[in-house]
Formats: sequence, structure tokens, C-alpha cells
Amino acid sequence: MNIELLNVRIFITKNEVTVDAIGNHKTSWVPYYSCYATVSAEAGKEDTDAGMIVDNTKVDFTTRWCKKAAALDSTHYRVEFNDTLYDITAIDHMNYKKKCIKLSCQKVRR
Repeated sequence: MNIELLNVRIFITKNEVTVDAIGNHKTSWVPYYSCYATVSAEAGKEDTDAGMIVDNTKVDFTTRWCKKAAALDSTHYRVEFNDTLYDITAIDHMNYKKKCIKLSCQKVRR
């Protein structure tokens, strides 16, 4: 893996259930991991849904393998890049060689 291609910083957050002072359970996004990655396969697409224009941007992030990155899944984690949130749709472990991990992401709708 060519290290000089890892030129953008991404932040990975984890969805956890927290309990407040009076016992209410809430889901919140807490910081999990921060690393450098390569951005590739940017595909911007706008669709019309119920009269609204919806941005369906898809981006792939490739990062170095580590134990924290290997524990990622597509249901409990998301990526923050350039103050934009992306849901992880697929994780490719690149033939399980323990060199890099590719995260296929889609922009979060708000």
C-alpha cells in the first residue's frame, strides 16, 4: 500500500445506547476511531423523491488495516469526512490480507 495516497482524515463514530441521569435510554453517536484514508469512486447523483431533490452521493474510503478498523460493521458505525456524514453500506476486507480495508459509503439524508 502506498502511504502517500492516504491524504484525508476521516472520523468514524459508533452508535451506542446511553443512559441519562434519570434512566432514559437514548441512542447517540460517540467518537470511535480517527485515521487517514484515500477517497475514491466519488459518484454524485441527485434523485427526486416525493417532490424533493435528494443527494445520493456515494464515496469509497480505503484505510490501513488495524484491529479497530477490522471490527467495523455497516449497522453500528458511520464516517464523517469534511463535516459531512456518510453511512457505511459495505465493507471490503480486500481478500483478508490485513493490509487495507475499503468502506463503501453513502451520504446521510437529513
